[in-house]
Amino acid sequence: MPQNNEYFELLEDIKATLVTTRNKVIENANKDLIIMYYNIGLKLIENNKWGSSFIDTLAKDLKMEFPNLKGMSARNLRYMQKFAKEYMKDEFLQEVLAKLSWNHNQILLDKIKDEKERVWYANKSLENGWSTTVLSHQISLKLYDRQALLENKTENYSKTLPTDISDKAREMLKDPYIFDFLTEKEDMKELEIEKELTSNITKLLLELGNGFAFIGRQYHLEIGNKDYYLDLLFYNLKVKSYVVIELKTTAFKPEYAGQLNFYLSAVDEYIKDEDDNPTFGILLCKEKDKITAELALKDINKPIGVSEYKLLSDLPEYLQNALPSISDIKQRLERINYEGHE
Repeated sequence: MPQNNEYFELLEDIKATLVTTRNKVIENANKDLIIMYYNIGLKLIENNKWGSSFIDTLAKDLKMEFPNLKGMSARNLRYMQKFAKEYMKDEFLQEVLAKLSWNHNQILLDKIKDEKERVWYANKSLENGWSTTVLSHQISLKLYDRQALLENKTENYSKTLPTDISDKAREMLKDPYIFDFLTEKEDMKELEIEKELTSNITKLLLELGNGFAFIGRQYHLEIGNKDYYLDLLFYNLKVKSYVVIELKTTAFKPEYAGQLNFYLSAVDEYIKDEDDNPTFGILLCKEKDKITAELALKDINKPIGVSEYKLLSDLPEYLQNALPSISDIKQRLERINYEGHE
């Protein structure tokens, strides 16, 4: 019998091998399934001379021939046809779409009409490991408009950060940020919003985006025998930078940029390590005049982005109603799983 340490090392090694192999098997099986659906879709397109009604007959015949085979319903066959038509001769199929589940691909087909936007959501789903629920949620909150469209953003990152860092910082910035898990109460103070945000840290991190790690709220710094408190301090693993987020319950004022500029200098001086990239800031305001904010940032020497934020009560009624409850999500997942595999 081997020594205990040797045995447990062997056990952990075999467990790691099993997990890695299992994940590869699942990934390859999913890829094969998506490619199979795509190829079936191509065959349906090639024979569309019979009209669409033949798909109903085909589904019945396939069910008779393969009674235990899942995923060959008439509804799913039409999705395959649509899928093949949208991505015909497209390398993106192999690189991204085949790595997403069929349910992910159905959501993208149903909810996104613009090709460029669909490609963006597909890449983000793969990059961030979004579930179908998260993907649907991000689409309903128009994440593409808030994050992908750089011309909508107000920041000086490109002037104050190295190019490789500034590109990533600009890409991750959103405007507005939507904290739909919070409903504004009468005379709600900044500290109360901060507390609510950090009480819902999982949802907050989802909205901030991939790579954010929470460091602290009202983070204390003592400078020149005076106490200063940063509203929210994060570290972003993707850019290896500290990120200071300041929250204001009023419209943007130029002096807010000066205050955040000071905080960024303080973090660079007293917290940042030599291996860390420069600290950047995000100033969240209830409202923002873009021209005023751009002018305020013009001569600021630290990297700052200015964005609005919205709570649930700020959203249009149709969007509030569009946000699913927990029971809605469960029912939707059950329906998708049933329909996608029938």
